[in-house]
Amino acid sequence: MKKFFITLCVIFLTTGLVAQDNGKTLNEKGEIIKKGWNFGPLPVVGYNSDLGFQYGACVDIFNYGDGSKYPGYDFKINVEVSTYTKGSSIFRSYSYWNNVIPKGVLFADFGYFIDKKFDFYGFNGYASPYYKDLAVNIDREANYYDFSPGIVSEPGMKESGFYAMDRRQFRAVISMQQQIGNVKNLYYGLGLAYYNYDNNRLNIKKYEDQYTLYDFYIMSGLIRPDESDGNVTEFKAGIIYDSKDFVNDPTRGIYFEATFAVASDLIKRTVDGLDKSTGKIVNNRNYYDHLTFTGVFHHYIPIVGDKLTFCYRLGAQNVLAGDIPFYAMMNTNLMFYKKIYTEAYGGSTTGRGIKRNSVIGQGVAWMNVELRWRIANFKFINQNWCVALNPMFDAGMVTQSFRLEEQKAAMDLIKEHLSYETEEEYNLLYSGKSEGLHTSAGCGLKLIMNKNFVVSAEFAKALNKLDGEGMRAYIGFNYIF
Repeated sequence: MKKFFITLCVIFLTTGLVAQDNGKTLNEKGEIIKKGWNFGPLPVVGYNSDLGFQYGACVDIFNYGDGSKYPGYDFKINVEVSTYTKGSSIFRSYSYWNNVIPKGVLFADFGYFIDKKFDFYGFNGYASPYYKDLAVNIDREANYYDFSPGIVSEPGMKESGFYAMDRRQFRAVISMQQQIGNVKNLYYGLGLAYYNYDNNRLNIKKYEDQYTLYDFYIMSGLIRPDESDGNVTEFKAGIIYDSKDFVNDPTRGIYFEATFAVASDLIKRTVDGLDKSTGKIVNNRNYYDHLTFTGVFHHYIPIVGDKLTFCYRLGAQNVLAGDIPFYAMMNTNLMFYKKIYTEAYGGSTTGRGIKRNSVIGQGVAWMNVELRWRIANFKFINQNWCVALNPMFDAGMVTQSFRLEEQKAAMDLIKEHLSYETEEEYNLLYSGKSEGLHTSAGCGLKLIMNKNFVVSAEFAKALNKLDGEGMRAYIGFNYIF
């Protein structure tokens, strides 16, 4: 919390130094109407229970034009360079252009993400067992597949790295929406996205004597030899209905998006791998062409004017046709990205309080419910400010499984090489459980500037211990929807 309050103080001071003073023309609500340029260079200081403390720098650049659209703007550009103490780094720039397409918006997002300890809990939600603090130690003198599992609980034992892998991602997305004729609030959307993934086993020195779940997925064939890295090129088309009153701090209205993404495996390559049926090395290449559907529905219902808003988000994504690699399955294929990360259910952008990226399948559905209470409004350093609370409830689950039958049989493919005390205790790949709802609850605190810039602190706890224990904190930017 100390770092959060330091961040707020820096925002006050920095914004006061760089914001353009355009006089104090007020609108009917008594808010200062912003005009022209507004710069917000900021140090990035945050915290995420899954990623650690965050530090770096970012800049928000707004152009409000003549102020007639306020709090709307002509364009916004954001650039961020930051890193987390658990090994993740962000190099990202995104922009919204409201003055390029008539009755429309152009969105561009370019980013490179390094995650030296990317959370990986397996496929199909509760079908993957979870053992808290499980350490699987390497026996250097034995066969590669042999191991001695143990629970990290005694003083001096190493921290577990079992549920982690190394992942690097490059992302480039260009999307647009334009009003359909003269139909108010109804738009068509088009987009082009490119993703490059580089996936590897955990490569941090303090975990070098441990096996990981990712290792066992590779050994058993649940992750194919040609899925260590790959490229995904998506062509998106969708329908959007948007009647929200504000983009980043809505108090009323509806947002609906239905997007189809055709992903063609344009960059082909062949990988040598082991054919488990013959024991021979063969060339492996799956052509991961696939079609996905992603739908979201946001509803913002005013309860007490602009002071209290009940809102919820319903979302679903499914693979409709083709074959999808595991790394692409974890991405949410929306037309526009509100948060930096767009990963599977679980974590700061979807299921707050739930283990990050722990609900993975070909189809996933989720729900987020919030009560947004704007408890105070004030003016400071020529800016309009608001303080808000948002109690919340999240839920999600896998609705379309991914390689589930292979997952059920995977342990049999490698158990002859394993050494453990109790098979029931150490079936690391399949729990035998049916999928169900993963739920969490918590509360957030927001500081909002000019209805566009939102500093966020959220705290949430999973309601099932299999989804994680203890309170998780997420300090960063923006509402999740």
